Amino acid sequence: MTAVWIAGGTTEGRLLAEYAAGLPLTVYVSVATDYGAALLPKADHIRIVRRRMDRQAMIAFLREYHIRLAVDATHPYAAAATENIQAACREGRVPYCRVVRPCTEHGGVVTVDSMEEAADMLSHTTGRIFLTTGSKDLDIFAAVPDYRERMYLRILPLPSSLERTLNLGYNPAHIICMQGPFSADLNAAMFAQTRASYVVTKDSGQAGGYGEKEEGARRAGAVLIVVKRTAERGSSLEDATKRLRQAACEEEMA
Repeated sequence: MTAVWIAGGTTEGRLLAEYAAGLPLTVYVSVATDYGAALLPKADHIRIVRRRMDRQAMIAFLREYHIRLAVDATHPYAAAATENIQAACREGRVPYCRVVRPCTEHGGVVTVDSMEEAADMLSHTTGRIFLTTGSKDLDIFAAVPDYRERMYLRILPLPSSLERTLNLGYNPAHIICMQGPFSADLNAAMFAQTRASYVVTKDSGQAGGYGEKEEGARRAGAVLIVVKRTAERGSSLEDATKRLRQAACEEEMA
């Protein structure tokens, strides 16, 4: 049976895995955490790969499992992962499909080019800040003066995320460990309850609940700071499902 690899850990990765579960394919879905693995469908042809891989590990993985198509559905801000997957596929001569999440039109918000720029801007402000950008870049925001008193943050309910947050000195009383999706109502309630003057978010698109965060910030009267992402070229989610279907058809015709 033809083997395909979905590099996931996102909403798109989960949706593609659900779609591929009904196809005559052996589907390897890689995720970085046990939590991500738990969200994937359970099916006979789905093989969950729960580990982080560098470029060389990806090359070995492609060879070991005779992958015939790689679908990169990693997070739009996981640039290093995408770079490694692309390089591994070139090395292994494996067809590659990048799933690109549509960017959002921004109006009435503050946009910045990087987490560093967001932290620098906030360093020249006063008032409380609500971070929805995850745990990976919290070291950058720890440079903001009085961050322990000013910062409230929402992170995934993972021991590793919480441990990193606490080790960086964030106030335990200001940490919300919770998995989305979050409605506009819930976002607004959190931002209002913490009396946030600023909310920081990635341009996470519809799949990442950007619209609900924008609406929540507006209702709470907070300034929304959006960290832009690098423009990418690739395929839509629909096109990626077509590539999977095509791989399945080729399997049936073989």
